Amino acid sequence: MTDLRSVTEPGDVTDLIEVEALEKVFAVRRRGEGSRWRREKREVRAVDGISFRVARGEVVGYIGPNGAGKSTTIKMLTGILTPSGGRLRVAGIDPARERSGLARRIGVVFGQRTTLWWDLPLIDSYRLVHRMYRIPDGRFAQNLERCVELLDLGGLLDVPVRQLSLGQRMRGDIAAALLHDPEVLYLDEPTIGLDVVSKTRVRGFLRELNAERGTTILLTTHDLTDIEQLCGRVMVIDHGRLVYDGGLAGLHEAGGSERQLVVDLERELPPIEVAGTRFVRAEGARQWLAFPASASAAPVVAAVAERYPLVDLSVREPDIEAVIAKMYDTGGSGTQEAGEKSLM
Repeated sequence: MTDLRSVTEPGDVTDLIEVEALEKVFAVRRRGEGSRWRREKREVRAVDGISFRVARGEVVGYIGPNGAGKSTTIKMLTGILTPSGGRLRVAGIDPARERSGLARRIGVVFGQRTTLWWDLPLIDSYRLVHRMYRIPDGRFAQNLERCVELLDLGGLLDVPVRQLSLGQRMRGDIAAALLHDPEVLYLDEPTIGLDVVSKTRVRGFLRELNAERGTTILLTTHDLTDIEQLCGRVMVIDHGRLVYDGGLAGLHEAGGSERQLVVDLERELPPIEVAGTRFVRAEGARQWLAFPASASAAPVVAAVAERYPLVDLSVREPDIEAVIAKMYDTGGSGTQEAGEKSLM
């Protein structure tokens, strides 16, 4: 996998995002036990003292289970939420105090909600962005043409946003976030619900954006393929705490994650035995084998194809939540050490 961090020359590398001991505490009220009217107040730590830095030009995956604190972190990085404690700088700016100034230097895409105007044609949303950010006409025209071409939006510009499919709307949102040439792009579940073709197109566009312009990208996702194809570094957050910061290989090593090979045979046979794999289960002529996620699938596939009568097979990637769950089942030992080793 290519490390996309290499797009920035060594002399130009600076910490574009600086997070130190960041906290966000919410006060939650709920009905007290044994009382119909009294409500008790308690604190929920959505983000609990995390620290990290992101260099200019990095593409970083920021992952974790639902409710871990990912979206809360993004909202603090964009100035939507004010931290309860700690220090935060994006491009030298305090997001909560200078939200308007920061808006011109960042782009944000929330996969579960759109920033486009629902009843307007897509092109009208882009024209509004043009005015809001005061983008020079020539720069706007150039960026719009590039986004339309690479994200295949040509036939959609006159279509009202409410009539777009999820995949079309997501591509439209990504284009809108990039028209003003942001230095940092925050992507919160950008491929959620997309079909395979749309996912491939979005990933290809983001790779090219980073390679050509050195745009810094912070990506939250539950799709491990997004991480594998785009990110040179992964950060894992759980219960508001940063539990891993390193390469993807180190994450698999720390979590002991496994891929699965699903094999359809011509007929029902005894469990497949291939070196480096573990038999999981069988249903008729279909069998499941597990092998380490850090290992290549090619030797396993070749060995199965050579020794057994195949009809079809497929490789299933480990779910990120399962990787993290397994990491905690083993007590999390060696997690940070594995992360540091993977970056050496």
